[in-house]
Amino acid sequence: MASRTRRPASPALTGTALVETLLGGWRALSRLEVDGFAVLRSRGVTRRANSAVPIDPPTDPDSLDAALTRIEGLLGAAGESPTFRLFSADGLDHEPVRAALEQRGYAAGPPVHVLLRPLADLRAAPDPRAAITVGAPPEDWLEASWRLAPRPEEGARKTLRDLMAGTPGVYLALSDTASNSREIVAVGRAALVPHRRRTIAVLDQIAVDPGRRREGLGRAVVRSLLSLAAVQGADLALLEVETGNTAARALYRGEGFTPSGEYRYLTWP
Repeated sequence: MASRTRRPASPALTGTALVETLLGGWRALSRLEVDGFAVLRSRGVTRRANSAVPIDPPTDPDSLDAALTRIEGLLGAAGESPTFRLFSADGLDHEPVRAALEQRGYAAGPPVHVLLRPLADLRAAPDPRAAITVGAPPEDWLEASWRLAPRPEEGARKTLRDLMAGTPGVYLALSDTASNSREIVAVGRAALVPHRRRTIAVLDQIAVDPGRRREGLGRAVVRSLLSLAAVQGADLALLEVETGNTAARALYRGEGFTPSGEYRYLTWP
């Protein structure tokens, strides 16, 4: 009997391609290119969408210093305090930028880990309880996502909707099938980011009702999103997780995610 043809392994994603894919998964409302930096602004909601990210920063110290001064001036004129997001990963060298910022008095926060999982050999199926929408975020999903993970910033609810609408995605909700209310108890999103001839899934907005944790809902959301992203043509999945979120890190490790890099925010004290 002829053997079944295996799909090729997913090519690695490193350097600027990794950074741009993550930016594409959480697309800022405004992006200004300033001397090799992407200056992202989104009404002050989430640091991911309100930070300056080196894409091709100057290597000359004087030019780098001038670029940082220009970014500080632009944001200061808008009444905003600058935040920089610097990566550490294969193919990236943000160390000179970090050193220059720390010399200016910026302080680095804890690392946020970037995890990667190839989807070429994925065999999982979506959870049968899942309500699935592909494209823009549906209203009931937005309502549940906000209820499960609200944010304090003014106007955050509308801004989050606008941020997610910037990239097509898969939206998944799990309902409580044991109750008559069928209230949504867990949600997640996989943004579908094009990269050359590939599609890469960036998972985020994974949230579970605090009263329903330790029931496997988070794992069901992640597995379902991976399966659905693969059906949509994605061959690779990325996600970001903070160092202190040990439960989430253990969950993602168990689902086959491995480290691909990290980043830190540098902020003015």
